[in-house]
Amino acid sequence: MSELNPDIIEKVRQWADYADEDLRLAVHALQIENDCPCRLIAYHAQQCVEKYLKAFLVMCGVDFPYTHNIGRLVELLAEQGGPSAEIESADELTPYAITTRYPGEDEEVAKDEAINAVEIAKRVREVIRRDLPVP
Repeated sequence: MSELNPDIIEKVRQWADYADEDLRLAVHALQIENDCPCRLIAYHAQQCVEKYLKAFLVMCGVDFPYTHNIGRLVELLAEQGGPSAEIESADELTPYAITTRYPGEDEEVAKDEAINAVEIAKRVREVIRRDLPVP
């Protein structure tokens, strides 16, 4: 990959910072003993993954669609030679973008599902950050 424009590097850093905030919030919320907000943990894990994938696409100069569909973003990542095979399973977080946010659409998220969502987000973060031009 050629040297990146400083403006692009800054945009990538911003996407990664926002993703990290989602992940920190999800990890912190897992520590809540009573009435753990599992659906919100899953939502923030999904958001972390979505933002890391978009950070990678920004780095590649890809004008990605407005979507919460992790599978579609992973496809775009693959088209850019990104590490898609390592993070394919992240698509299981896609439903959390909608079903955890709106009444009537919500499905209960169990604690083990929330924990799994956070573990997937951590893995995606680890994999994607290897290729990002940010510390």
